[in-house]
Amino acid sequence: MCSAVPCCPVLHGAVSCSALHRVGTALTLVSTGTTWMQEILMLLFSHEDVFPVKIIPNWEWVPWLEQNYFREALQDMATCWLITTHLPAHILASALQQSKAKVIYMDRNPKDVTTSFYHFHRLAKFLPNPGFFDTFPMQFFKGTVHYGSWFDHIKGWLGQQQPLDICHLQGAAPGKPCAFLGCPLGKETLGPLEQHCCFTTMQDTTMANYSLIPTKIMDHSQGCFMRKGIMGDWWDHYSPWQNALFNHLYQEDMGDLELPVHWPMA
Repeated sequence: MCSAVPCCPVLHGAVSCSALHRVGTALTLVSTGTTWMQEILMLLFSHEDVFPVKIIPNWEWVPWLEQNYFREALQDMATCWLITTHLPAHILASALQQSKAKVIYMDRNPKDVTTSFYHFHRLAKFLPNPGFFDTFPMQFFKGTVHYGSWFDHIKGWLGQQQPLDICHLQGAAPGKPCAFLGCPLGKETLGPLEQHCCFTTMQDTTMANYSLIPTKIMDHSQGCFMRKGIMGDWWDHYSPWQNALFNHLYQEDMGDLELPVHWPMA
């Protein structure tokens, strides 16, 4: 397994890019609802016009900071400045502190994150074979996976809530980010937006479900990128001893740290 963040030859230049001074950032750890948030932001900044969203992949609308195509994609964004990233605070926070960027931080029950990330490993050929689920949660919480430790990621960005303009979310509900970005929606537009971003719609949306990605990058025979879209799927994966061990590790690492979101941790 690889640890910390992925090595990218253009990462340093992207992080120091002057365009960061004008962006809205969807900031997440892996498997936390990133695709939903991208879709919401795309619709919001296209003035709820679903036609462009149906013909342009979401990774072009809201490009990934750590990908090779980032600078080229940003040059095409004449009026809409939105980016996505999984980068931890120690890499990106200082650049954002010098900007006017608004940051949306998506979060999710870490046990569900583990479960979704495990299944993503089975799809993604650029990630190591995860083997059996028995060993994967420990690798995840030790941080010996792509992007490193969940504990470090969430604590790092929680520590940036004062110096940065951050909206902390659990679940991709459109209302809160719309208000945070200064463009609240009425019921007549919020309803259709929520319908477009529901799981059953997103699962069939070619521009968002990653079915366009070549099989040499994602092995689609191993499952769907948009797999279930439910909370609590970890119950069907975690054994009692894995659950008890995680709860112990969580208390040991997080202690009494108060989080802006709450999950059922039983």
